[in-house]
Amino acid sequence: MSGIWQNLIRIALGLLLCRLVLLATLLIARPKGNLLTESVRLLPDLLRLVSRLARDRALPRRTRWLLWILVGYLALPIDLVPDFIPVLGYADDASAVALMLRTVIRQVGTDALDRHWPGTPDGLAVVCRLAGQPTEIPQG
Repeated sequence: MSGIWQNLIRIALGLLLCRLVLLATLLIARPKGNLLTESVRLLPDLLRLVSRLARDRALPRRTRWLLWILVGYLALPIDLVPDFIPVLGYADDASAVALMLRTVIRQVGTDALDRHWPGTPDGLAVVCRLAGQPTEIPQG
């Protein structure tokens, strides 16, 4: 076998390993129980929230870049778990959003979520639980 084919096989195996690691990370960080179902139902509001947060110049540049990377991942037709698979297809998107919201909240706090949330207060409580935060956020 020539060196080119060996290198291509190594690259393919490396990409497969990266995909498996990402899937394992999303499985570990996925929302539990009813929270997963609720987060999938709130996905349109979550997408608007992420987009609004990414455009907020009051947030640190690093945070906004992370949010734009998430928007790009959600916009791409290629996912870790294809969207045509019932429930699981959108569960990886919800898990990615949950991981990113946890990161954003650690960096800027929950007041940014409160300012930019487009949905109902009950939906915001679900988002806070999804991000691992207390469900009571002062409404402004």
